[in-house]
Amino acid sequence: MALNKKNLNNLFYIFVTTHLIIWTLIPSLTNNNLPLDTIEALAWGSNLDWGFNKHPPMSVFLVEIFYQIFGAQDWAYYLLSQICVIISFFVVFKFAEDFFKNKIFCLLSVLLLEGIYFYNFTTPEFNVNVCLMPFWALTVLYLWKGFKDNKIIDWLLVGLFAGFGFLSKYLFIYLGLAMDIFILYMIYKKKFNINFNCLASLFPFLIVLLPHLIWLIENDYITITYGLHRTGSGEQNLLYHIIHPMIFLGKQIGILTPFLLMLLFLSNKLKSKINFKDNKLLFLLAINIIPIALVFLTSMIMGVKIRTMWMTPFYLFFGVFVIYIFQSQINLNKLKNFFTLFIILLIFSPFAYVYVSITKTDKRTDYQGKEEAKKAKLFYDDQNQVVGEIAFVKGNEWIAGNLSYHLEERPKWIYDHNNIYLCNIKLKCIKYK
Repeated sequence: MALNKKNLNNLFYIFVTTHLIIWTLIPSLTNNNLPLDTIEALAWGSNLDWGFNKHPPMSVFLVEIFYQIFGAQDWAYYLLSQICVIISFFVVFKFAEDFFKNKIFCLLSVLLLEGIYFYNFTTPEFNVNVCLMPFWALTVLYLWKGFKDNKIIDWLLVGLFAGFGFLSKYLFIYLGLAMDIFILYMIYKKKFNINFNCLASLFPFLIVLLPHLIWLIENDYITITYGLHRTGSGEQNLLYHIIHPMIFLGKQIGILTPFLLMLLFLSNKLKSKINFKDNKLLFLLAINIIPIALVFLTSMIMGVKIRTMWMTPFYLFFGVFVIYIFQSQINLNKLKNFFTLFIILLIFSPFAYVYVSITKTDKRTDYQGKEEAKKAKLFYDDQNQVVGEIAFVKGNEWIAGNLSYHLEERPKWIYDHNNIYLCNIKLKCIKYK
């Protein structure tokens, strides 16, 4: 089959459709229960607010929309994850079209991402990292369009999607800083003419963020405190300023190994001259390398741990980046070898997921959430002192969150670290277990 533009588009759509079906179907069939982060978001969604003790609200908003449409159907939340993934893939594909004359490189830029496990094996768990992916990708796309064409609509969309990205996870700040560094460099070195169109991006960004910022102030910056706690920033040890960044680098090399192996299958050697006068290359360096470098510097300066899954959106444009640098070395006669490895990885990853899901029986996804909800309902009905439907469930996000999700009346979740309580509308509570 000749690889013309139409066929390449068809191959891309076949790929994303296959990806969506596989990664929605596999966890739906092999998991007994939704993963922790998804249950946590559903718990928060039962009692919506402009922020929560661990994260800003965007992932919760999306989960709640799906709950209102599909209810307590586990497959719907696996589908939500894959929608985020394929939107990101589609954006990367469209973005790449501005960088390559040969459209096969656009397809390869996306297919290479199948070699990074952030975009397959870990995606069934809808969480803030998965939620951030499409907004990260869309912000980059419209930043490039804004820089290239300077249309006000593109800059407004930069601000809008950047706001949504920040509402997904504060880690978006690393992309934001990279964007600022790129724009400032272009102003200083390339005499990029900054005008109102560029500044217009601030308006939708601030409008989107304002309700959350108000919530954050009213709640003593609880999400920021939680984020710092997760990094272990309270621990004081000089060695951590060396150990943690080195561990971070080692993990990134491990994560990228299959990706780099796929790239090697496209070429016998990877040599290229870097032209720092090339604005396209400068942009790709800014959005790919600077955010990772800033994370590394954060770990080095503060001595904090960087959790592997936090890096999920950082590599979305790595395929475009490496193909752009090495495009002169890409041997299209080796496409057969590349596609062979690609298909092996495409098949291996879901099989590995199935194996882990079936053989390991102590995972969160093995929890019998539906059965626990039935027991709780029977227990509640047997208590004469409490009459009526369960209106509230007090407890931790996992156990009480499962009860909230699986109970037909979907009671609102209220945090209680130590105990589980089932409450009626007047908040008369009985302790469960």
